[in-house]
Amino acid sequence: MFEINRRALVRGAVCGLAAPLLARTAQAQGLPSTFAGRGEILRGVDATVTRIAMAQPHVAMTFDDGPHPNLTPQLLDMLAARGIRATFYVIGRNAARYPQILQRMVAEGHEIGNHTWSHPSLHGHSDASVLNEVDRTNQAVYAAVGRPPVTMRPPYGNLYDHQRLMLFHSRGMPTILWSVDPQDWLRPGSSVVASRIVGGCHAGGVVLAHDIHAATVNAMPAALDGVAGRGFRFVTMSELIGWPRWDRRRLRLVQAAS
Repeated sequence: MFEINRRALVRGAVCGLAAPLLARTAQAQGLPSTFAGRGEILRGVDATVTRIAMAQPHVAMTFDDGPHPNLTPQLLDMLAARGIRATFYVIGRNAARYPQILQRMVAEGHEIGNHTWSHPSLHGHSDASVLNEVDRTNQAVYAAVGRPPVTMRPPYGNLYDHQRLMLFHSRGMPTILWSVDPQDWLRPGSSVVASRIVGGCHAGGVVLAHDIHAATVNAMPAALDGVAGRGFRFVTMSELIGWPRWDRRRLRLVQAAS
């Protein structure tokens, strides 16, 4: 339903470039007015990505809820050994606690996304509360690595359509969901997690995993090697969309409400 056309995204990507700065205004400047080839964005579902329509065998490996002080560095070692770039949807308070891990992520070519400050289910939250969760996390990432995230993933995938639209227009951030879910949060075991990822991968796929579970991290060697063995190439979320590198896009940084 939310399959996105990569070529159309590229056309609108440059419109999201602006000089980075702190501001108290609610409205970000220089944001794209169109996304995903649907013309003017009038619905939140139009600013949502679950997969990218493409022929190339590219997949985005994404990890939520970190950084974890022990498991995330282990995962980074595994990715580095294979020359794989991933996207980490970090919780803001964890990012503030472990900025050195974010710095390593960036140094090794990974992308950092926004997974809210405190990981609430955003259903029932006001627009102001949603923006505060997002803005606090953007500021924490910016403080650690000098760039804010350019995409957001809501915890549990829960964000009302009208708030996805609001987030896109006010912050220029699409909502990123997933198309491959090994359900590792149910802790089915490393072999099951690896098998589900390898079997579920497809061109333009977005794989969901969590770098806070030891079994998931232990599953990664078999999962990554298995996906690569099927002929897929790992890219970051921005690369999958067809945008410039996330850390070269200079979106306006909005200061969170006090």
